[in-house]
Amino acid sequence: MTVLDSKIPEGPLAEKWSKHKATIKVVSPANKRKLDIIVVGTGLAGGSAAASLAEMGYNVKAFCYQDSGRRAHSIAAQGGINAAKNYQNDNDSIYRLFYDTIKGGDYRAREANVYRLAEVSGDIIDQCVAQGVPFAREYGGTLANRSFGGVLVSRTFYARGQTGQQLLLGAYSAMNRQIAKGTIKLYDRHEMLDIVKIDGKARGIIARDLVSGEVKRFGAHAVVIATGGYGNVFFLSTNAMGCNGGAAWQAYKNGAHFANPCFVQIHPTCIPVHGDQQSKLTLMSESLRNDGRVWVPKKKEDAVKLQKGEIGPNDIKDEDRDFYLERRYPSYGNLVPRDVASRAAKERCDAGFGVNNTGKAVFLDFKYAIDRLGEDTIRNRYGNLFQMYEKITDVNPYNEPMQIYPAIHYSMGGTWVDYNLMTSVPGLYAIGEANFSDHGANRLGASALMQGLADGYFVLPYTIGDYLANEIQVPRIDTNAKEFVAAEKSVSDRLHRLYDVKGDLSVDHFHKELGKIMWEYVGMARNEEGLKIAIKEIKALRKEFYKHVRIPGDFDAMNAELEKAGRVADFLELGELMAHDALDRNESCGGHYREESVTEEGEAKRDDDKFLYVSAWEYKGEDQDPELCKEELKYENIKLTQRSYK
Repeated sequence: MTVLDSKIPEGPLAEKWSKHKATIKVVSPANKRKLDIIVVGTGLAGGSAAASLAEMGYNVKAFCYQDSGRRAHSIAAQGGINAAKNYQNDNDSIYRLFYDTIKGGDYRAREANVYRLAEVSGDIIDQCVAQGVPFAREYGGTLANRSFGGVLVSRTFYARGQTGQQLLLGAYSAMNRQIAKGTIKLYDRHEMLDIVKIDGKARGIIARDLVSGEVKRFGAHAVVIATGGYGNVFFLSTNAMGCNGGAAWQAYKNGAHFANPCFVQIHPTCIPVHGDQQSKLTLMSESLRNDGRVWVPKKKEDAVKLQKGEIGPNDIKDEDRDFYLERRYPSYGNLVPRDVASRAAKERCDAGFGVNNTGKAVFLDFKYAIDRLGEDTIRNRYGNLFQMYEKITDVNPYNEPMQIYPAIHYSMGGTWVDYNLMTSVPGLYAIGEANFSDHGANRLGASALMQGLADGYFVLPYTIGDYLANEIQVPRIDTNAKEFVAAEKSVSDRLHRLYDVKGDLSVDHFHKELGKIMWEYVGMARNEEGLKIAIKEIKALRKEFYKHVRIPGDFDAMNAELEKAGRVADFLELGELMAHDALDRNESCGGHYREESVTEEGEAKRDDDKFLYVSAWEYKGEDQDPELCKEELKYENIKLTQRSYK
């Protein structure tokens, strides 16, 4: 079993990062010009990292499978980005942001990493303002803040409902500046399919040109994975259809540990599923829970009438409405964390109080905010979100409540990294949602953008130098080396194995079947029997996939079905690992809800005596079960308590 070294610095929590930066190695400007870095992914984490590293003088090769870095899924983050600025004078601080994030993650994240995240959060806002990101401002010109779930202060900076897009444009412009200077070479429409190691170190990647179909080799002194999460293993999720876990999965199969794969987030404010042919779900920003009130009918007969279409929501009187989050969690109300709100919605719908024709929806109502603040104020705050909802559902949310229901959203699990963001493979780094490090078992809202930009702008540019300082004597990587030849052949063989099946069922058929298994047994609630069924059924589905998948089109050309087939092949393996991890962790924490471990009030019940560790899985071969390695979590600055938002 591999021994994992997290490389967490010694010393007081508030001094760890500053002392670490002062003691790690650095690379001189002249030597940076000798070093190549590959960055896979150009979203917030990858784009900010590529721009920062190139600005420092490294030679960067950036890869994205889209036709432009502007299409990264980071644009879909609507509501905001957290930072401990205390602009509202409501007693916010670095420590409070740190504590809220640890508590929100149900005490399953590293103290040192989370404190560093809180510590650099303010710098992110300053950086983005300098780039021209149009954050919302108060009447006097100061930056505005709003509240998000799981906290009692206002620390979320936002740009209407387009925060992710505006932040990405800032990183994208910084990256484009370096492309124009020649320090970044951008490879768009290229998908990374393997990592190349030489003498145990990451020295490059194999990528497929998605336009020509050509498989290519690229060398570098270090490789950075910044490709987001793996929520699409469930098929229906809030992720863009192209989002995939392929890069992280190939890192895993090349020796990088995969940490906490069962920790996936269910987001409570998604537009409900509306049909069997739906390919993805749409997220309504958590910011809407600031002014919207969540409710279902108190009377089951009213719920039945709603489900049959006999009455509308406005026909139900206020006294007959159950504002169940406000009832169950009076301190936080509608702003409880995502996992808590999601389970509460599921409980009400399972009890028969759902409000749409499937019984799988609750109301998010702005009537009360409009009465209090006026429609113009609500339009200014949420207008584009309301417009999006109306275009999708043909319901005007100014006149009638939105319908929402939980859906798969973010993945807290990911590639295991140490304090320097390096994986267990030397020279291979993972940043942003692609790693596991900062969110524990549940991510608080508005923290994804914070982590992606923290890693890219303010952490990796420092820590990668500690490794590269020992690589300056290494010449440019020769892609004709036998390791590159072997890796390219392995990728081509893998693609041919899929293409040559010539079966009778589409790639989407298998993806949908996998999604049904995952949602049923590895979704919002999990139990031992169901997880064992999931493992068995996924194994069987994978065998069927390699017997019956059909990939039309040419092999050596643009072929979207071949792209999808490779990603679904990875999902079929990743889904099984998620079920293994969920089966091993016989406790409930955050988004991981085991029905065998529940408090008397129906909340998640942790078992700190047995499961106070990071589950880091090591690949052992295609036909062998993975090996579990444990990184023990130590809490020296906070007290472990049963999480409560009442």
